[in-house]
Amino acid sequence: MRNTRGRSAVVFIALALGLECALLAQTVITPPKNKFTPEQDVEYGQQAAAEIRRQYPVINDEAISGYLTMLGGRLVAAAPPELNLPQFRYSFTALNVPQINAFALPGGPMFVYSGMFDAADNEAEVAGVMAHELSHVLLRHGTANETKAENPWLQLGKVAGAVGGAMVGGAAGSAIAVGSEFGAGTMLLHYSRDYEKQADLLGSQIMARAGYDPRELAHMFEKIEQQAKGSENPQWLSDHPNPGNRTEYINKEADALTIATPPDMSQFQPIKAKFAALPSPNATRASTRRPTSGNGAATATAVGTPGQPVPPPSSEFHTFRAGNVFEASVPENWTNLSGQNAVMSVPENGYGPLNGKTVFTHGVEFGVTKAASRDLREATRSFLLSISRSNPDVRTAGDQKDVSLSQRGALWTPLTNPSALGGHERVTVTTTFLSDGSLFYFMTVAPESDTDAFEPTFQKIFASVRLMDSK
Repeated sequence: MRNTRGRSAVVFIALALGLECALLAQTVITPPKNKFTPEQDVEYGQQAAAEIRRQYPVINDEAISGYLTMLGGRLVAAAPPELNLPQFRYSFTALNVPQINAFALPGGPMFVYSGMFDAADNEAEVAGVMAHELSHVLLRHGTANETKAENPWLQLGKVAGAVGGAMVGGAAGSAIAVGSEFGAGTMLLHYSRDYEKQADLLGSQIMARAGYDPRELAHMFEKIEQQAKGSENPQWLSDHPNPGNRTEYINKEADALTIATPPDMSQFQPIKAKFAALPSPNATRASTRRPTSGNGAATATAVGTPGQPVPPPSSEFHTFRAGNVFEASVPENWTNLSGQNAVMSVPENGYGPLNGKTVFTHGVEFGVTKAASRDLREATRSFLLSISRSNPDVRTAGDQKDVSLSQRGALWTPLTNPSALGGHERVTVTTTFLSDGSLFYFMTVAPESDTDAFEPTFQKIFASVRLMDSK
């Protein structure tokens, strides 16, 4: 009887210890469903990263770049091998933007704002945010977002930025009712609370394996939350919604983890000082914040200074692809900005605030909107009416013409409108149907005084448009 009791006690203790170990085991993270390939993650991420580097103030400092690459490499080495796919192409780039923010694109490109270093007290806080972003890459959350999207326009995720909302003629608003996010911002970077919690937990596990205390990630999130109580919500919170009880579950996860030997963190303070000594971004870049949407994911509230001379279009063009919807070529010296259902490409000084309004004076816009009819003329008429409701001074400037856009029947409509720069501007709108019945449009805008200089470029862009939805 004594031996039986002894064996029972041993079994009970073993079961209790097993239960305790199970309770303290790290959380198992399962990647969400994804219809895209890792190669597509890389393709989308590289295209978006190139767009971001064109639009945002990249910090070209060898010490800062080397430090970020070292820190990023340390975290990648600590990533679970089953998630760290060989196709991924990692890069770590600092942007001179004074906000607490960072983001990673599908396939590996990561961007860290200077404001993150300004706010961090130690390397572990920065490493925590980077581990969180790395987790989005490893779990392929960006393209998993796209997998969930049903609207083909929401499956773009290839163009950085977000249109702040500007209308032809200079009135505030937009030619169509667009949201504040697009592409990388809407789908690739705007994560659900479930995805955020996954990135928090996996990021905590990566931190521990790399020698950092995951509790420092919780500290950094608390700083971001504190900033949200100020006059300006940090961009981080709009793209990374708080799942709730963040500090509590990160600390609980930390209790279940074994933290490796801490790495050498002596470089942090000198690098933080280098960030603090950076000059302020110039007027064009200082007004930017990231993508609701990008492809990126950043928002540009201005491209140059409207009212200043607009440079002539470059003779060199670059092609951008908007997912499975369309691709087009635009001048190399133009900047792409995006909204939920539209993409603008504008020259320097062609978009931004002027006399208290956001204006769009030069450039082109591509967009998709719901068609009011299956008849192209009727659908176009309804779309133009929606423009005129927000732009009451817009007028037709000639007859509509039947044209071909990407080998599809289309309608071309000339319009005129008062220009924010004085005088009038010429606007053209070309419309056609996508395979799902949505209305695709291509709009050009330029003051009458600049029509001759811009018209050849508009024609080249028009000829380059290729619609890629199945027809």
